Amino acid sequence: MSFIIRRGLEEDMQAVHNLIMELAIFEKEPDAVDITVDDLINDGFSDNPRFKIFVAEENETIIGIALFYERYSTWKGKTIHLEDLIVTKSRQKIGAGKALYTAVLNYAYENDFNRVAWEVIDWNTNAIEFYKSTGATYLKDWSVVQMNKENLSKFIQNN
Repeated sequence: MSFIIRRGLEEDMQAVHNLIMELAIFEKEPDAVDITVDDLINDGFSDNPRFKIFVAEENETIIGIALFYERYSTWKGKTIHLEDLIVTKSRQKIGAGKALYTAVLNYAYENDFNRVAWEVIDWNTNAIEFYKSTGATYLKDWSVVQMNKENLSKFIQNN
């Protein structure tokens, strides 16, 4: 293994932001990212951090991330949401993605979480097959529903 997995640091957030932008391009939404490096620093490293992050580092370069946060399920109790699992395209297939995924699952196991959940785009069959191969359940009958900031504002102002 030519990389290490470690907890992310404030000084990693520019590289993290670069990977988030790379993912947005891959997911065909290059203009959808609103957050900044400062947002990542403020939200991840304040007194009440909004997320935790593992990074894959190779030769002092961040090549991948797993960003996650705690949630609560009325059915399962303590859960984790894996927001993003990203490995830069040029370093895929070296095991960094699986190592990051394993780090999140290990964190969940060691801290007695009852479930880890995430979304995956239906056309990303490589990711779907990988997740299924690890024992994850692919819930193809469920759909993701979101309310963006603009529509949230419209709804609140009209109700």
